[in-house]
Amino acid sequence: MMIRRFKFILPMLFILSLFTSFQSTANTDPKDKVLITILRYVLTEGHYEPKEINDAFSENVYTAFIENLDPSKRYFLQSDIDEFSKYKFLIDDQINNEDLTFFFLVYNRFKERSDESKNYYKEILDHSFDFNTDEVLDVNYEKALYAKNTENLLDTWRKQLKISTLSILYDKTKEEDDKFKTDSTYQKQAFNVLEVEARESVTKNMTEFYERFDELTYSDWFTTYINCISEQFDPHTSYFDPSIKKKFDQSMSGKLEGIGARLQKQNEYTKVIELISGGPAWKQGDLEVGDLILKVAQGNGEPLDIVGMRLDDAIEFIKGPKGTQVNLTVKKIDGTTQIISIIRDVVELEETFVKSSIVEKDGRTFGVIDLPKFYIDFDEENFRNSTTDMTQEIERLKKQNIEGLVIDLRNNGGGSLQTAIEISGLFINKGPIVQVKYRGANAEIKKDTDAKIQWDGPLVILVNELSASASEIFAAAMQDYKRAVIIGGKQTYGKGTVQSVIDLNRYHNLNEDIGALKMTIQKFYRINGGSNQLEGVHSDIMLPSRYTYLEIGERDEKNALKFDKVPPANYTLWNNYDNFDQVINNSKKRIATNETFKLIDENAKWLKKSQEDTLIYLNLNAYKADIESHEAFASKFKPIRDYTSNLTFNSPLYEQTLLKADESLAEKREAWHKNLEKDIYIEESINVLNDLKIKPEYILVKN
Repeated sequence: MMIRRFKFILPMLFILSLFTSFQSTANTDPKDKVLITILRYVLTEGHYEPKEINDAFSENVYTAFIENLDPSKRYFLQSDIDEFSKYKFLIDDQINNEDLTFFFLVYNRFKERSDESKNYYKEILDHSFDFNTDEVLDVNYEKALYAKNTENLLDTWRKQLKISTLSILYDKTKEEDDKFKTDSTYQKQAFNVLEVEARESVTKNMTEFYERFDELTYSDWFTTYINCISEQFDPHTSYFDPSIKKKFDQSMSGKLEGIGARLQKQNEYTKVIELISGGPAWKQGDLEVGDLILKVAQGNGEPLDIVGMRLDDAIEFIKGPKGTQVNLTVKKIDGTTQIISIIRDVVELEETFVKSSIVEKDGRTFGVIDLPKFYIDFDEENFRNSTTDMTQEIERLKKQNIEGLVIDLRNNGGGSLQTAIEISGLFINKGPIVQVKYRGANAEIKKDTDAKIQWDGPLVILVNELSASASEIFAAAMQDYKRAVIIGGKQTYGKGTVQSVIDLNRYHNLNEDIGALKMTIQKFYRINGGSNQLEGVHSDIMLPSRYTYLEIGERDEKNALKFDKVPPANYTLWNNYDNFDQVINNSKKRIATNETFKLIDENAKWLKKSQEDTLIYLNLNAYKADIESHEAFASKFKPIRDYTSNLTFNSPLYEQTLLKADESLAEKREAWHKNLEKDIYIEESINVLNDLKIKPEYILVKN
């Protein structure tokens, strides 16, 4: 969750002393030292839960920086690490004294080792690999040892280049086999020819990698170091250098042409962390959160290996103009590899807005509202916001006499605290919604002050493990009031913190932009006193999903803030359901006997097991057998993908007129409705709604 204002102000005395100090040391990289000094002060004085910059802090920065530079342990030697290690417990002193000795030692050595490595790949790839040898590569690099000497390092490179070649070679041999299957007269290319082509592809990829690598500047690497410091405070505190800050600002507004996915670096891989609702990848349907993108091909072009590539560079290859095709080779979380073709398009802000659908069951009418994020524009008073849109959408659904409402918060990563409070207020009488606490202060109760209730009928809120921040505030409030049945993942993401973006340029007098800091300044708490931090919101009805056993929440992040409690607020339970507990029990019984849910749970356990298997075969036959084994076992779960409910979803009446005049909107809604019809989680949510009953006396009072 982000807020716009930051209450912490640096004392003027500190600013004046900063100016004086660095005016006299202009020959010693004043910008870097100014940045270090400002960050240290702002973080220790303004962060919600500041860390003491001590030996333990130093050790963590030391580890993080080396791992960030060399996640696959293919650059540094053990002798380098031994040399670096004398600074393991001195970085805290260096931070406090504006000393960058450790950074420059590691940075310069990294440049030296990376320059040396340019010869390694050429030398190795000049010779064919023996794919009959029984050997494996363990990609759990955290447990791997650094090479003792250059010979050991070359072997590390050999194995990593061998698996890159093997991956391409396997694809080529499979393609030849497929051609022969469709045409028995087809003359397959010889294996040695395919092997040469595969090595040439890897060589080309590596050459292009180093071309991009060489474009990285000193500023890029220094930013990496700075973030190794800032991220020790918590996972959501990070430094934006001027170029990244510009991209951040652009991401908060405007349109983007691409596939509509948010990506993140995970070791040497590019990982999908979010699909933008209504975007090209979302509509295509095969790309999923958790997938690792291995290769990128433009149209019919040759695939480019992006493993080990800088995230910004990988994104440049993945995004592209509207109407163009990109082919992504991805490693699914079940260990299988799949090529996914996506036609790029404009990813419009429209698809982050509220939308609704009508569905009938057993002669009764229900509404489904999708809320992708809690949006608001503070700068444009008349711009759409989620509260206004939600209010309007409910009113439109009421005109069609809906008898229950599902609000879908799956994959909703949060947004505005203000709108989370206001939307909560649409479903209750006035009262407390959330508690917000600054460091060292008592929790402040944030209330809904509007007595009007927009919807007083049965309510179900659908969540998953990626519902975070503002989503958790809303879901938690509805759960604490017993206003809604919360259904979905075992628990939501567990982000109970609030960040603010601070412009660091107001704290110096240099003629340079030094960027900004996104920093955690608050925690929020439920009205029952518990924090959403780490724990998230536990569903009243837990539905198994592919994320059930995966490390995907805040609790799995390094340096996450702890769970704690504050005194509960005074609030009154809604208490107008006639059969709340019985409905929950009935749903649990249905889920326990549902064969599709059983299969989903089995799949989730297998995904967890597959994720933990870090060994890759470097023998062609063993590699092939392993892939085929995974694919064969994965086919067992095909019924999950093929599942279709008996429900039919339609646009509300007001929108049907719009669809006739807007072909693009009609296409988007059709895709959404098809997804809803195949959505077993929506189906069970409707079942719960169908069971929920309001107390007769409440209905009489309401009328």
